[in-house]
Amino acid sequence: MSFDTGGLPAAQTSAHPAATPDSGPTAPVDETPGTTTAVLSNGLTCEIPRSSPLAKLLKSQRTWVGPSARERQAILRRAKSVAIVGASPNTTRSSYFVGTYLLQSSDYRVYFVNPNADTILGQKAYPDLASLPEVPDIVDVFRKAGDIPSVVDDVLASGAKTIWVQLGIWNQEAAEYAESKGLTTVMDRCIKVEHARFHGGLHLLGFDTGVISSRKAGAR
Repeated sequence: MSFDTGGLPAAQTSAHPAATPDSGPTAPVDETPGTTTAVLSNGLTCEIPRSSPLAKLLKSQRTWVGPSARERQAILRRAKSVAIVGASPNTTRSSYFVGTYLLQSSDYRVYFVNPNADTILGQKAYPDLASLPEVPDIVDVFRKAGDIPSVVDDVLASGAKTIWVQLGIWNQEAAEYAESKGLTTVMDRCIKVEHARFHGGLHLLGFDTGVISSRKAGAR
């Protein structure tokens, strides 16, 4: 089914998840079952079927913006410890590469969180964030997008202040929820790439600087 917006460009939709306790402000509730409210760039709204191609297109558009490059650099420099949620002992998984990099090329205290593993990279694996010996400065997340809201709740319960969701994982509602609860939130970015970018391996914009050094950066 197609839907005529009257030529007005659409900015975003307000698709509404099921209500959760203390989830903070939400978008206006749909007026009609099976529809969603589209907010146009001129401020007008209209109801469109949830199943329509237009609704799906608008829902896929990203409107949340996380920390800038300089702000991400400051996050990484301030941190002393990183917990990797969804860490895997599988040497082919991206979390394994990231864990290896952080252990070898940073001064962070690195913790691995996986209830199904005993050790990862020679380090003890913990079943959950609550079991860690300290509150990590950054919780780096390797979980599917649908799991991110529950991870946000775990991060909040742990007392950690920053959630960093890895490259390729996007859940805008979870990002907005995390920010509404006071968490510093980074999403769809690789902590390994960002750390290398800010410490000589990559230019701030992501270009290879050609700098090769075996020394750890003093500021992390």
